[in-house]
Amino acid sequence: MTRHSREKQDRGPSRRIALVVEYDGTNYQGFQLQAHGDTIQGDLEKAIERFTGEHSRIRGASRTDSGAHAKGQVVDFLTNAPYKINTFVDALNDSLPPQVKAVRAYNVPLTFNSRRDASSRIYRYTVLNSPHPSPLLRNFTYLVRKPLQIEAMREGAQSFIGNHDFSQFTVKLPLEKRRERHVTRWDVWYEDPLLFIEVEANSFLPHQIRKCNSLLVEVGLGKCTSAKISQVLNDPAPQTIYHIPLLPAKGLCLMKVCYSK
Repeated sequence: MTRHSREKQDRGPSRRIALVVEYDGTNYQGFQLQAHGDTIQGDLEKAIERFTGEHSRIRGASRTDSGAHAKGQVVDFLTNAPYKINTFVDALNDSLPPQVKAVRAYNVPLTFNSRRDASSRIYRYTVLNSPHPSPLLRNFTYLVRKPLQIEAMREGAQSFIGNHDFSQFTVKLPLEKRRERHVTRWDVWYEDPLLFIEVEANSFLPHQIRKCNSLLVEVGLGKCTSAKISQVLNDPAPQTIYHIPLLPAKGLCLMKVCYSK
């Protein structure tokens, strides 16, 4: 190691890079590193190390579930690598597997934090509303064979908008963990044979989207009314436990992470 490189290392990393990443999460154990199994974070860190020669720990804007996908995940990491920013995308993609690719790269301030600085996240859940399964869509949609009442689902989805305690729509959390989230929109639309449910919020609790949409599907199937959603959200008896099924992760995709300018 030369004197110059030693001095540079002593000063710490010289730049922070942010990546927009797209991935098919079908065969991954989610975004975050796990003791066992492949993760998106693990593959990204390996690719960065191969390219830069540095072991960099990345941060992700959202920790997607096992089997969930992303079109616009944002990650950031520190590096001393001197390469032009446009070089990062092609170089990392050469090392990444076909299921994970960098889409864009940016030089960002050293203080940038992809998770903390995000103002909102946009997720889309896709339902295949058809009597028959699709081999091409099986890893990216949830199959509902019976016709869905789209207007009833739209009406029910409005109940999720605003500030709410989503305790009934998540996993058991530590007492100090905040359960309230601010939801900007919860849109439902149909493009035969696909039903899309797109949601935006400052952040989401674990399993929140999949449980909320599970109740919406029950509304669409006529198993309950849209009033049930308001009842679950606003139940004055917090000890009441509603058993809401969890939709499979394969229908869920992180579409975009938004940042204030």
